[in-house]
Amino acid sequence: MLKKNLRRLLYLLVAVVVFPAFSGSYEDYFRAIENNDHRAVAALLGRGFDPNTRDERGQVGLFLAFRSGSLEVAQVLAAHPQLQVDAANSLGETPLMMAALRGRLEWCGRLLDLGAKIDRDGWTPLHYAATGPEYRVVELLLNRGAAIDALSPDRETPLMMATRFGSEASVGLLLSRGAATGLRNARGQRAADVARSVGRDALAERLERATR
Repeated sequence: MLKKNLRRLLYLLVAVVVFPAFSGSYEDYFRAIENNDHRAVAALLGRGFDPNTRDERGQVGLFLAFRSGSLEVAQVLAAHPQLQVDAANSLGETPLMMAALRGRLEWCGRLLDLGAKIDRDGWTPLHYAATGPEYRVVELLLNRGAAIDALSPDRETPLMMATRFGSEASVGLLLSRGAATGLRNARGQRAADVARSVGRDALAERLERATR
């Protein structure tokens, strides 16, 4: 009986002390990130909310902030001493990858300075940068030592990603830095074949000339 009463008392204490502090915080946190409400995020973190909390799909807040363009929230999160800057989701994607995909040059530099890994097994930040709109992010990662011919799980190289989705400036930069044009992906395609498959025929011819 005494133990039962003690357990009930403990439960009541938790309900009074803990639940008001964090009731609804999970939903509020991710809503604030989506809306770039940096004040709400800062307030939650100040109350002890974990900046590395994941949403129901396994995404951390910093990744989501870059995905939604909530850069003021990103500023708050990046300044938190407990932030795990390289936290990856189930696909192995990190905040640096999303910043690279979105072409956030300054942020990519900051994340690297905070310790984000420039190379990973499988998909790398350079693959994502090559897919995105900003060739200067590609340049930054190469200057920091990114593996130029990194292979994804289906053997896609950054050059292939730039050829399929990215800018011609990124393609040109990768070629000028010595990216291999003769590698083949899991479908047997070289970069020139990839370009032709998406209707970028002029780019395919350029890549063919570089392969000879």
